[in-house]
Amino acid sequence: MTGIEKITGRIESDARAEAAQITADANARCAEIKADFEKKAQDAYWEKLQTGVKDCEDRVERLGRLAGMEAKKSTLGLKQSMVSAAFDRAVEKLCSLPTEEYISAMAKLCAKAASGTEAVLMNAADRQRCGEAIVTAANALCAEQGKPAELKLSASTREMRGGFVLQQGDVEINCAVETLADLSRGELASQVAAVLFD
Repeated sequence: MTGIEKITGRIESDARAEAAQITADANARCAEIKADFEKKAQDAYWEKLQTGVKDCEDRVERLGRLAGMEAKKSTLGLKQSMVSAAFDRAVEKLCSLPTEEYISAMAKLCAKAASGTEAVLMNAADRQRCGEAIVTAANALCAEQGKPAELKLSASTREMRGGFVLQQGDVEINCAVETLADLSRGELASQVAAVLFD
C-alpha cells in the first residue's frame, strides 16, 4: 500500500466513522424527539379523555337534575289535579245529598251567613225542589239565634251548582257550593293532599 492509499483509506475511515457518529447522533436525537412527541401526544390524549369524561359526567348530572325537576313538576301537577278532583267531587257530593240532608245543610249555612232579612237566590232546580223548605228552616234557625227571621226566597235564579246567594240591596253574599269550595281550597288543600298522598 502506498502512502496515498493509506491517507485516502484513513480519510475514508475517518469519514465513515464521522458519518456513523453523525447517524448515531441523528438517530438518538430522532428517538428523543419521537419520545418527546409520543409523551406529548399521550398527555394530550389523556387530557382529552379526562375532559371528555368530566364533560360526560357533568352532562349526566345536569340531565339527572333536569329529569328530577321534571319528575317533581309532573308529580306536583298530578297531585294538584287530584286535589282539584277531590274538591270537585266534594262539591258534587254536597250538591247531590238526599233532599232532607241538603235542606238541613243549606239552612244551617244560610242562617249562619245571613243577617235575617235578605233575599235568597238559588239555581232553578234547587229553587223548585227545596227552596221554600231551606228558607223556612233558615228562618227558624235565625229566630233561635236572635236574628230577624225575614229571609225570602227570591223569584230570580242564578247559575250555580248548588248553594245560594244572599242579596240585600246591592250587597250579595255568595254561598254557592263551588264558591265556598274555592274559598276553602287554600286552607284545606294541604289537608286534602295529606289524606290523598300520605
